[in-house]
Amino acid sequence: MTQPVPGAARPATWWLRVVFGVIGLVASVLGYIGLDRLSRVRPEAIGDRYDILYYDLQLFFLSAELFEQPGPYPWQLQVARFMAPLFTLLAVAEAGRLLLATEIRRRRARRAGGHAVVCGDSQFAHMLADRLYADGDRVVVVRSEPFGPLEYRRRRYLGVVGDPTNEEVLRGAGLPRAHTVYACTDDDDRNHAIANTANRLIQDRRHPPRVYVQVHDPEMCLSLQARRLGAAGSSRLRLDYFHVDDIAARALHRHHPLPSAPDRSTTVLIAGGGSFRRALLVETARHWRARQADQSGSGRRLRVDLVAPDARAELALATARYPFLREVCRLVGYDRDIAGLVGLDHFAAEGYDRIYLCAPDEISGLRFALDTPALWRGARSIVFVPVYRQAALAAAFHGDVRHDLLDEVHGKLRLYPVLTHACDARLIAEDLTERLAQQIHLRYLHAQQRAGVRLGDAPAMVPWSRLPESLRRANRSHVQDIAAKLLNLGCVVAPRHGGAGDASAAGRAIDDRVEQLARLEHERWCRERRSEGWTYGEPRDDVRRRHHLLRPWDELPPAAKEQNREEIRALPDVLSDCGFELIRLGHTVPVQRGGSADAA
Repeated sequence: MTQPVPGAARPATWWLRVVFGVIGLVASVLGYIGLDRLSRVRPEAIGDRYDILYYDLQLFFLSAELFEQPGPYPWQLQVARFMAPLFTLLAVAEAGRLLLATEIRRRRARRAGGHAVVCGDSQFAHMLADRLYADGDRVVVVRSEPFGPLEYRRRRYLGVVGDPTNEEVLRGAGLPRAHTVYACTDDDDRNHAIANTANRLIQDRRHPPRVYVQVHDPEMCLSLQARRLGAAGSSRLRLDYFHVDDIAARALHRHHPLPSAPDRSTTVLIAGGGSFRRALLVETARHWRARQADQSGSGRRLRVDLVAPDARAELALATARYPFLREVCRLVGYDRDIAGLVGLDHFAAEGYDRIYLCAPDEISGLRFALDTPALWRGARSIVFVPVYRQAALAAAFHGDVRHDLLDEVHGKLRLYPVLTHACDARLIAEDLTERLAQQIHLRYLHAQQRAGVRLGDAPAMVPWSRLPESLRRANRSHVQDIAAKLLNLGCVVAPRHGGAGDASAAGRAIDDRVEQLARLEHERWCRERRSEGWTYGEPRDDVRRRHHLLRPWDELPPAAKEQNREEIRALPDVLSDCGFELIRLGHTVPVQRGGSADAA
C-alpha cells in the first residue's frame, strides 16, 4: 500500500483554547448562580432575571456596579468574579496573537536557522513542504500567493509571501542560515534566478546550504548537470538540478524491488512513451545491477521488453547514452502502440514479472489498465501505472489497508503518483555529486577486492551506507575536483551521444596526462586528509589518524601510484554511468591543484 503522508498533530495551543473556553463557561455559570443567590439577600440591588444576566456579563469586563457595595457574597460569585476577568485577559491576548500572526510568522522565519526553504507556488512545492514538515524538518515556504488563515492552521510551517527571486524576501526566509534550499516554481528561469540569488546571499558562508533546482525538461536537466559538474571547482555552493521523473524512478525500486526467481530469468515490460519511460529504464537497470552485485555477481541479465511506436529508436538512444544498459539487460523493442502489447508472444506464453504502463495520455493509459483483464493476467506480480494528475485516484486505490475505496485487482494493479514519490528529500539529496562519489567508492571496493583486500579489513572497505562521513567527504571532494582535471585535460563534460571520436580523443588526453593528474590527485588527497587532522605514520592507525600514504608522490610505493593512475583512467567510465562523456576541446591548460578519495 502507498502510505499517505501523515498530517501534523494538533498543536498545544488547541488544548489551551479548550481550557480557556471551559474557564469562561464555568465563570458564566457560577456568576449566574451566585447572583441569583445574592438577589434573595439583596432584593433592592438585583430586581429581576434581566439584572442577573446584565451583572453576569459585567463580570467579564472588569467593572460591575454591584461590587461597589461591600460583601459578603456567595462563594460562587466570589469564584466567578476572578475567573471571568482571567478569561477576558486570555481572550484579548489570543485576539492580539491572531491579529499579529502574519508579523509573528515573518519574524520567526527571518530568525530561523537549520531549516529548509521551499520556494514556489507549484503543486510540487506544496507537496514537498508538507512532506518535509511531516518528516520532522523545520520548513519555511516562500511563495507569491498569499497564505490564507486556514492554510496557516493546516500547514504549521512558516510562510513568507513575496517574490522568491528577491534577496530581501529570501533573507526574510532565513536563507543564509538554512541547510537546504529548493527552487520549485513552474518556471525554470525563475528557479535559476532563485539559485543565483541564493548564491549571492551565502557567498561568505563556511558551510553553505545545498541548493536544488527543479528543471522540467529532462534533457535540459542533464545538460545543466554536466555544466555544473564542469564548474563545481569554481564555487563552494553545493548546487544540483533535478527532474521529478528521475527521483520518482529511484523511489519506485527502493519501495518495490524487482522480484527474482532462481530457476528462470526475470522479465520486465515497459510500455508507452513520455519522459518517465527512459528514467524508469535506466533506474531499472541500475537496480538490477546492484541486486546482482549483492548476490556475488551471478551475472544474470534482466530481460526488458519495450513496447512503443518508437521502441527501437528509443532503445538505440538510451544505450548510446548509458552503455551499461546492454551489459545489464537483454533489451527487445517492439514498434507498436500500447493496445498491441497483449499480442506479444512472451506476454501470452510466460507473462512478465513486472509491467510498467507509461502512457503519454494519462487518461487513456488509465482506461487501458482498468479495462484490460489480459493485462492483469500477463503480470506475475504488479502492473504499475505512473500518474501525475491522478494522485487522489491513486490514494483511493492504495490509501489505507482499512479504507481502500477501490479494488486493486488482488494487488496486481497499482497507480504510482510520480509527484508524491518525488517529494523525497533523501532521494533529492542523492544529487549528482553524491551519486558520482558512490560510484567512485564502488569502483575502489572492486579494485581492492581484486587485489586481495576483503570487505571490513579497513575503514574504507565497507559499503557506502556504512562509510565514515570523513571518507564520504573525501569522495565528494574528489568529484568536485573533476572540474580542475577537465581544465587540465582541455576537456569538458557533455551528455553522452555515443560518438566514438570524441571519446577516443578524451581517452588519449587522459593517457597523455595520466602521470601528472595522478600526482595532482594524490596531492589533493593529502591536503584533504591533513585538513581532517591526519598525519603521516606507519603502520596505518585510524584511531590516531595516522596514514602511511601521507607523503610526497615520489616516496609512494608503486601500488599506491598505480591506484591513483587507475582513478584517473576510470574517469570516463564513472561519468558514462550517469549519461555523460568527456569531450576534448583543444589544448590543455595547466592548473595548480588536484586530489584522491578513499586511498586505501
